[in-house]
Amino acid sequence: MAKRGSRRKAAASRKTEKAKPTGWRLWFRRLFIWGSGFALLGVLFLGLAVVFAARSLPSYQDLKATQNAQTIIVRARDGTEIVELGPTFGKWLDSDEIPQVMKDAMISVEDRRYYSHFGVDPIGLARATWVWATGDKRFGATSTITQQLARNVFLNSNRTLDRKMREAVLAMAMESKFSKEQILELYLNKVYFGGGAYGIDSASRKFFSHPATELETAEAAIIAGLVKAPSRYSPTADVQAAVDRAQVVLRLMKEQDRIDPSVTVDPATVNLKEDRGQNSVRYFTDWALPQLDLLLPETFEPIEVWTTLDVGMQRTAAASIKSNTPDGAQGALVSLDRDGAILAMIGGTDYVETNYNRATDAVRQPGSAWKLFVYLAALESGYTPEAPVKDVQTTIDGWTPRNSNGRYAGEIDVRTAFAYSKNTVAAQLGYEVGFGTVASMAKRFGITTPIQTYPSMVLGSSETRVIDMTRAFAAVSAGGNSVDPYGIVKVTTAGGETLYEHERKRATRLVPEYVAAGITDLLQTAVNTGTGRAAQIGRPVAGKTGTTSSNKDGWFIGFSSGITTGVWMGRDDAKRVGGLQGGRAPAQAFAAYMRYAVKDRPIEQFNTELKLPEWQLEPDDEFYFGDPEDYYYIDEQGNLIEPGLGDGERDPDFSVEGGEQPGNAADRPQVPENNAPPAASDDFLDQATGERPTAPVERPAQRAVQPTPPSPRPSEQAQPPTR
Repeated sequence: MAKRGSRRKAAASRKTEKAKPTGWRLWFRRLFIWGSGFALLGVLFLGLAVVFAARSLPSYQDLKATQNAQTIIVRARDGTEIVELGPTFGKWLDSDEIPQVMKDAMISVEDRRYYSHFGVDPIGLARATWVWATGDKRFGATSTITQQLARNVFLNSNRTLDRKMREAVLAMAMESKFSKEQILELYLNKVYFGGGAYGIDSASRKFFSHPATELETAEAAIIAGLVKAPSRYSPTADVQAAVDRAQVVLRLMKEQDRIDPSVTVDPATVNLKEDRGQNSVRYFTDWALPQLDLLLPETFEPIEVWTTLDVGMQRTAAASIKSNTPDGAQGALVSLDRDGAILAMIGGTDYVETNYNRATDAVRQPGSAWKLFVYLAALESGYTPEAPVKDVQTTIDGWTPRNSNGRYAGEIDVRTAFAYSKNTVAAQLGYEVGFGTVASMAKRFGITTPIQTYPSMVLGSSETRVIDMTRAFAAVSAGGNSVDPYGIVKVTTAGGETLYEHERKRATRLVPEYVAAGITDLLQTAVNTGTGRAAQIGRPVAGKTGTTSSNKDGWFIGFSSGITTGVWMGRDDAKRVGGLQGGRAPAQAFAAYMRYAVKDRPIEQFNTELKLPEWQLEPDDEFYFGDPEDYYYIDEQGNLIEPGLGDGERDPDFSVEGGEQPGNAADRPQVPENNAPPAASDDFLDQATGERPTAPVERPAQRAVQPTPPSPRPSEQAQPPTR
């Protein structure tokens, strides 16, 4: 018995040892047990995460009311909508209002197992993992419609594992809290379709001009195809790309039996909404809308911005610049109404190619258009359009300007010198009134860029902006009163509440009326008989051409019937443009635009009558001022100031080329007791204009690198010339 019992124990022991796993079986068993345990813990934690996420989710009604950003509708001066910026959401469509074909198209292309998964598609995830593991470096195509909705509403688009995990948790939480129909309704009303359109109703109205409730099969296929890459497949950007993508959607719908395979649908036959938005309008909106940050309190509600822009003028301006600008060059245009309202703004030939606004941001040399300020200063100091000047070779501080044709006309009047843009006369006038005085005049008329005061500044060597030059000419059109450009008339909420309304600034008189009348006389002559003849439009026009050296820049700026328009053309790299002159392409573009701009306005004659101040009248009133042989000068207000002469006195800073002042002591201009600078003598003018030869000027070697010479003292700016 004992032996039999021991044998049984030994057999049982051997059976136990044989059943006990060893080697790889032991490790596999342990791995399975531990893996199962970790999997259970993972499922437990995931379940808890989903539960907590579901409890923290907003309600369905809150999600419906959520919008992501502010919508801005920009309106022209007549109230028509010219552009809509920011997201547009259209009308919210309930699930039963959304066409079934739209639902089927979206599910077919974005999530074919939408109704069978729980927020995350295990089959799709496994397939994506297999593709990635077999060589595709990119791990994607795993987001369901629910995951996309979670990402759009709660997360960002970063391609990180952490974001994908949170996206999956939120998707399952949404599936546990909302029905499939609710999720699909949220998705179709919130997904981005490009062009600022969020939701199918906004997309349908943008691309097809009708609400989403009227979508047909081909239209639904186009919209569903946009989600993958809205900018690439947008029908307003690339019609063929949109059609090709829609064909893919239709094929998937047929494969999944969501439409009858025998039905023939051609997306190419869809009538797309005409793109009424002019891309040139964006130059204006890019300039005007940033001003809202200063004009409005912080707000995120939709707003409507009523602007000064005229749609017809803007379209005409764009066409005139595009058709007249030389090949390889760019063009810019700014047009102002008499109160400063911007009627049209073109910053380049094509906004899509380049959105750089050359009308407001670029600084270029204005060439002879700058002579506006030279002649304004001369007229204010005592010149008249009929005053005689000499077009002769002139040298000032070692600088010898030449006329564009290389010829000299001799003795002419101011009007003729301006009309034919005589550089020599402009140089003489600038020297006489003071280069600082010219710079001060430019600043007075709204030039905001730095201005040098070297002699060559009279020919436009200082860079400036198109909008600033146009503003200056608009001030002349306004009779010498300041003009402030503006583009926003008012801002309202979508409900009509006014948030901002433009108030016209009080105008400041920049120059006396007789100066404005005189410069208008000169500007009109430049168009009638001078360099600006190409700008004629069959009614009075006043303006000035400008051409820089080597034809790098061409300008024409002028006004008629209360509208002032400035045109610039040139290359962005400042290289030479063959044949570019202010009196040709820019003047032609000006005329093409202005014929349309003023067509509904009455013809206005310019005020060119000079009602001179008392101090500037001729000998009939000389008794009022005393002995005409006495030297006198005029202060900034035009008042006569007694000189208080002193023999032999002179301003030590006053000199001309050749060293000493010309003439004997009796002929020299005397310095008043208040140290006002003297007027230029006839001898000086003879030397400056070349009538009397002058000795070469010896200048210090460092003169070439000296900073800009200082502006003259205020009293010098008001001093009339002695002629």
